[in-house]
Amino acid sequence: MSYIDIRNIYKIFGPNPQKALTLAQKGENKNDILTQTGHTVGLSNVSLSIEQGETFVVMGLSGSGKSTLIRHLNRLIDPTAGEILFGGENILNMTTARLNAFRRAKLGMVFQRFGLLPHCTVLDNVAYGLKIQKTDRQKRQDAARKWIERVGLAGYEDSFPDELSGGMQQRVGLARALTTNPEVLLMDEAFSALDPLIRSDMQDELMKLQSELHKTIVFITHDLDEALKLGDRIAILKDGAMIQVGRPEEIVMKPADDYVRAFTRDINRSRVLRAKTLMMPIDDNTQQAGSGDWPEIAADMRLEDILPIAIACPAGINVVNHKQQRIGTLSKDQVIAALAA
Repeated sequence: MSYIDIRNIYKIFGPNPQKALTLAQKGENKNDILTQTGHTVGLSNVSLSIEQGETFVVMGLSGSGKSTLIRHLNRLIDPTAGEILFGGENILNMTTARLNAFRRAKLGMVFQRFGLLPHCTVLDNVAYGLKIQKTDRQKRQDAARKWIERVGLAGYEDSFPDELSGGMQQRVGLARALTTNPEVLLMDEAFSALDPLIRSDMQDELMKLQSELHKTIVFITHDLDEALKLGDRIAILKDGAMIQVGRPEEIVMKPADDYVRAFTRDINRSRVLRAKTLMMPIDDNTQQAGSGDWPEIAADMRLEDILPIAIACPAGINVVNHKQQRIGTLSKDQVIAALAA
């Protein structure tokens, strides 16, 4: 179910944005508008629907508008035109008091540079959001301790940020965001400042937590590998405009244009494509398709993990959903063809 609706958002940077807005609405490109008006188009007619409980990744190169977009979701930036709705409520109509209450109750933010308070311990950093909400000291510390343990930092409660590695600091930032139990996590290049191995560990940690928590996550990145790993769906921006929105396998298999095609050219498809994308579906009338002797794999299993099973069982594989119901079949030939495509 759609929870966040972004409708026809335009953002023009400059002192008198209306002329530039009119040009953008007529379809003029970003560079021409800058030449004619001296104003910069941050976003141009961006519309998105983000479902409750999904990890939605927005990606693009520097200047694409991805960070501008996420700052609209907590109204650090207001659009020049358009609407932003959470659960049907337009946040642009909120009073300052209502907006602050909404931010405290509904949103958690994880920053690229951690954003920790250097003079506060890990425990106090993680509990900070609840302190702002005026939660009782013991309750907020109990909640903070729980999340510190969940992100693998038990024993570091009394440490200060400068005593921690970058990966540990980002775990503190993630725990702080989760301690207030927000409905939505906004993550702006959250892992970009980390070394590759630590970054991969944090991605795995986020996926593990999300499998348990089912938060609505909006994740900003410039890294397609990261987007494909984390995203249930991905939106690709260029020059403030939306180029393509789709599931990871759709982005890889059916790029919308040459810009997206260039992004995906060197991607290892075996890490993106899943059984549910490649399988031959079966319906209620063909439930007997397949064989009881064939192995079963989950619909979300990636091609790289399917390949050895397909080689060992060339006759076929049954694909099952989360209820262990057979929903399709895969053959060795289908797997090989997907790798060769």
